[in-house]
Amino acid sequence: MWSGRFDGSIDHEFENWQRSFDLDQRLLPYELAASRAYARALQQIGMLTADECQAVVHGLDTIERTTTLPIRDAESEDVHHYVERRLADLIGDTALKLHSGRSLNEQIATDLRLFLRDHAATTYAALVELCTSILQHADAHCDAVMPSYTHLQKAEPVSVAHFLLAYFEMFRRDSDRLRDALARINLCPLGSGPIAGSTLPLDREFLSSELGFSAPLANSLDATSSRDFALEYVQALTHIALHMGQMSAQFILFATQEFGFVRLPDAFSTGSSAMPQKKNPDGFELIRAKAARVAACETAIAGILQALPLGYNKDLQEIQPALFDACDTTLACLRMLSRTAAALSFDTDRMRASAASGFMNAMSAATYLAHRGVPFRDAHEQIGGAVRHCLTRGCELEDLAIEDLQRFAPKADAGIYAALKLDAVLDSHDVIGGTARHRVAQALTAAQSWLAAQKEAAHACA
Repeated sequence: MWSGRFDGSIDHEFENWQRSFDLDQRLLPYELAASRAYARALQQIGMLTADECQAVVHGLDTIERTTTLPIRDAESEDVHHYVERRLADLIGDTALKLHSGRSLNEQIATDLRLFLRDHAATTYAALVELCTSILQHADAHCDAVMPSYTHLQKAEPVSVAHFLLAYFEMFRRDSDRLRDALARINLCPLGSGPIAGSTLPLDREFLSSELGFSAPLANSLDATSSRDFALEYVQALTHIALHMGQMSAQFILFATQEFGFVRLPDAFSTGSSAMPQKKNPDGFELIRAKAARVAACETAIAGILQALPLGYNKDLQEIQPALFDACDTTLACLRMLSRTAAALSFDTDRMRASAASGFMNAMSAATYLAHRGVPFRDAHEQIGGAVRHCLTRGCELEDLAIEDLQRFAPKADAGIYAALKLDAVLDSHDVIGGTARHRVAQALTAAQSWLAAQKEAAHACA
């Protein structure tokens, strides 16, 4: 595609080493779509006749219809070269006119944006499916209670639905990040030429509209050389992967015999080749590890971009392995986590028993005293003393006689025992975002409304 300038031949090993076709051939549908739009734009300005444009478009359609990935081709340097060669085989020299006023620099930038636009839609749908699995469990367990933890030590009881809705909120924010990144992805580089803009009077608004972009990029130099859109997208994927890793790590912990809060589904677990009793959370463990892999892809892309001079540089080709890996890994993990999470079962009796022990009502006891006029710091100290006393006796706060409790908290009265009951402890957190039962019910309703709106929007776009 560029040999006219050279007297000597290219080193064969170097030629093979610098090729990208094995990697970027996955962009073929987007290269074909962009080329169709470009052919029509060339017809508008008389660079292609109507018959020539029809021949080009028909040839591109034929390539799409007859090509199956992966492609074995030792001759094509990249996906753009492949299309040009195939088109020339199909329609002859007219194919060579398609590159008029166009550069590979704008072609790859366009193809990547089209690819990420599609990937974002697919990833968003997978996020919605994961949120569906989470909400189904939350709705089914809105009356179940479990311990929450800080520093991996028991803290306060929460409803199981409240626990699950925490992950729902994380993934809902992730969906917002995807949509926000998409606003900057969905801009059209086509017509920018290699760096300074096309040398032909192309209608860039037409090109943008033909490909479903929201607008042409405003600066040709920026359009062909910037890849911040790819970095931003992978940053959004990193957030998703991070939350999937955290959720997986939580369920790995909860599935241990020491916790026993969840039971692993057989369909998404493995056993041991040596120990017959084992059921291992391999699916969750792999997702936990792959989250780090996605984060590494973000670091790789940032490292490539951070010192580049303005203008297209061949370094940008090396973004693609990390970009595609992050896209593929995140989407595969989302789909697997959604299915695995949906198949989990919860031991709610064990969860409730755990939530009812370990002095998880201590803060509620201190708050009860605060309502009776005891400064909270003093109430905290008094209940802490009562807890220390219970530890020596092997009992819980609610097991102490009122006289024993009053040794530490003089203003305690018989009403404190009602405040120490599990449901009362839950309902004492009666604020927006709290685990009070009616607040959790409100949160569930809001989450279900959001989910229904996402599914309706997806259905409307299908």
